[in-house]
Amino acid sequence: MLYVLSAILLLQAAPAAQPAPAPTPPAPACDSEGHAGFDFWLGEWDVYPNGRDNKVADSRIERKHNGCAVLESWMPLRGAGGSSLNHFDTETGQWFQKWVGSSPGAVEFVGGVTEGKMVLTGNWPQPGAPHTLIRMSYTKNEDGSVRQHGEASTDHGLSWQTSFDFIYRPKEDAPE
Repeated sequence: MLYVLSAILLLQAAPAAQPAPAPTPPAPACDSEGHAGFDFWLGEWDVYPNGRDNKVADSRIERKHNGCAVLESWMPLRGAGGSSLNHFDTETGQWFQKWVGSSPGAVEFVGGVTEGKMVLTGNWPQPGAPHTLIRMSYTKNEDGSVRQHGEASTDHGLSWQTSFDFIYRPKEDAPE
C-alpha cells in the first residue's frame, strides 16, 4: 500500500507533459503582382550593345529566396563582373537594386514599373567626377529580348545622355 501511495504522489508531483509546439509555418512566398515586376528579365542571356552583334557579356537573372529577390550575375567577356540584388518593397511599392562590382563601393537604385518598363534611378559616385545620376530602363521586346538602357545626368536630372545601351538575348542553349 505504501508503494502505491508513493507512486500516486510521484505522478501528481510530476509536471504535466506539454504538447509539442506547432511547426513554424513557412514564410509566405513573394508572389504578388508587384514581386513579378522584374520577371521578364529572368533567364540566361547573351548581352550585346544595342544595334550591334559583338557579344560583350553573359548574364544570369534568377529569382531567389522564396521569390523575394532577383539576383543578376553579370559576367563580361572582358573586364570585371558584378552582381545586382533586387527586391520589391510591399510597403512602398517600389523596387530596390544594389549593384556591387569588382571595384570598391556599391550603387543603390530605386524605382518601379512605369509604362511597361522597369525604371530604376540612383547616384553613381565616381571619384573626381561630377555628381552622376543614372537612370536605367529595362524593356521587354517583342522578340523576347530585353533592352537595358542607361542614361546619365550630371545636372541632377535636367538633361540625360545615353551611358550604355544593351540588348539581353535569350541564350540558345539555356535550360528551360
